[in-house]
Amino acid sequence: MRKIKFKKGQKAQLNHLEYTGKHKKFESEMQLFVYDDADFVEFPDIEITDFKKGINNQKNNWLNLHGLNEIDLIEAIGAFFKIDYFLLSDILNTSRRTKLEEYSDMLFFNIKSMLPAEHSDNISVEQISFLLKDGILISFQEKRSDFFTHIRERIRNHSGIVRTKKVDFLLYLLLDAIMENFYITIENEEDKVEELIRISKESADPSILVRIEKHRDNFNFLKRAIIPLRDSLLAIKNLKEEEEFKCIESDSFGYFSRLHQKSLELLEQIESDMGMLESASNFFFSSQSHKMNEIMKTLTIVSAIFIPLTFIAGIYGMNFEHMPELKYQNGYYVVIGIMVLIVIAMMIYFKKRRWF
Repeated sequence: MRKIKFKKGQKAQLNHLEYTGKHKKFESEMQLFVYDDADFVEFPDIEITDFKKGINNQKNNWLNLHGLNEIDLIEAIGAFFKIDYFLLSDILNTSRRTKLEEYSDMLFFNIKSMLPAEHSDNISVEQISFLLKDGILISFQEKRSDFFTHIRERIRNHSGIVRTKKVDFLLYLLLDAIMENFYITIENEEDKVEELIRISKESADPSILVRIEKHRDNFNFLKRAIIPLRDSLLAIKNLKEEEEFKCIESDSFGYFSRLHQKSLELLEQIESDMGMLESASNFFFSSQSHKMNEIMKTLTIVSAIFIPLTFIAGIYGMNFEHMPELKYQNGYYVVIGIMVLIVIAMMIYFKKRRWF
């Protein structure tokens, strides 16, 4: 689980932007989509110097940026669109929780996108930020990914209603695509938990408990990401009552209400899955305890069988001079026979009592 760590001596530099994520090898690329119901233009690799020529204030504009390593480019985008400096800092600081800030002419939203990491029990995390302002939606991604490929195709092919709506509907589609990643991640975690439960019934390997705790951490991490998302979506729902907020059309608030309902469903599913993990952990400990009890029962039966034998051997091991049995010619065989009969009688008794 990723945590925010405090480094001694580190001071906030209000006039210095720095990307804090781990995807530092990706070069920055920008794509611009300009569209409406009748027309569509795509700029696959636009430069900031072409913004004035490419952006059309009479149509919908979606500017997507991959890679946050070029600070000068981020600053130039902020200057062109008049974005506050502290918002640019929030875009580059990936340790922040999901956040929503609304202004009369702009909406800022950042969210954590999560997918299961390949060949491990970890979760891959990427922060994606959105700025909705004056008929333009700007999305900032840490790296190139396939989250929004189907949305781009819908815009290109005029599929669905995306080109008949404003960019606030596009924001809904992008957020919905990111939330689908939560479903994929949770489903992957559920499959692994079910596999752990199956293995725990067959093996007493302590590494199973380690993996159970790892998945518990993963679910807690998912929960920590979804709770602020739920609160942010609720805040968007409440913006409908503020007449001065114009970034979202009145008929689009219902879409964000759906996303809020999805966030509630995700949290409920996580709570249910964490209950499964608790059951798996309890089953593991119960299985371990049962096996230990079986071992102790076996050892106790063996000890109980040898107690009378040890008692007899102890009596005839005493060195008294007058012990009449010591003079019997077949005394040794008689005592051994008695011992064998005692063992057989005790085994029959234990078997009838179902002690083994």
